[in-house]
Amino acid sequence: MENKSKGITLILLSALFFAFMAATVKSLNNIPVTEKIFFRNAFGFIVAFIMIRRKKKPLLGNNKPLLLLRSTFGLLGVACYFYALSNIKLADAVMLNKLSPFFVLVLSAIFLKEKIKKPQLISLILALGGAAFLIKPEFNSSILPSLIALLSALFAGSAYTTIRHLRHTDAAETIVLYFTFFSTVLMIPLMATGTFGSFVVPNGLELIRLLGLGVFATAAQFLMTNAYRYAPAGELAIYTYTNIIFSTVIGILIWSEIPDKLAIIGGLLIITAGFINYQFNRRK
Repeated sequence: MENKSKGITLILLSALFFAFMAATVKSLNNIPVTEKIFFRNAFGFIVAFIMIRRKKKPLLGNNKPLLLLRSTFGLLGVACYFYALSNIKLADAVMLNKLSPFFVLVLSAIFLKEKIKKPQLISLILALGGAAFLIKPEFNSSILPSLIALLSALFAGSAYTTIRHLRHTDAAETIVLYFTFFSTVLMIPLMATGTFGSFVVPNGLELIRLLGLGVFATAAQFLMTNAYRYAPAGELAIYTYTNIIFSTVIGILIWSEIPDKLAIIGGLLIITAGFINYQFNRRK
């Protein structure tokens, strides 16, 4: 019981730091997405490299094609998420990104031949309904950022599905190292050529925020990793949804982003779907 309490505490702290990361991304309006991704992953790469060297694990990994595929999905997911954070309400972007576990259900059924049980199907329908309330489709360009947020969840779900294969061949630190190295190196030519936005030399405050972005993201990731050492992922998953609450509060306090009725309904549907999925996995 004591271990579970530690796990819950760590996962709540992880959710808080992920909310801080998202808010930091949103606050850097003048900085293009490529620079934000670079700073988000450069710090993580340094930490992952140090950990691998200390544990004397192989740097190159075993399943290189799958490691590169996971890194590609992860990078696309982060890019879409960062774009959405800059263009829609903080809480809306976070809630849509939280749909990734439901994409894992679909992708696992398609590629891993895992059957979707009735409770999972119900949770999937509720989650998609919640997304519809959040996006409020008007079939014009105004829904593009919300659709890109949804796309971030799809890419994240693809990355998680790939990790389920990789856990049999490569250590978690190796997977993180590949992802952060791949993302950091790829951003350098994109920043240099001004692709997806001209390079911006950050001022003092922006530089502090960019460094904070890397610290928040890395801290959140390692807090989550350590949380799963104290309790199974199935018992902690529901607590990751507190990220939505933290982000909503931050959005209200900093940007006065008051959720409307449809957003509240959508958020409640997504959280309910997450709870149903959580209960199913616990019983299983």
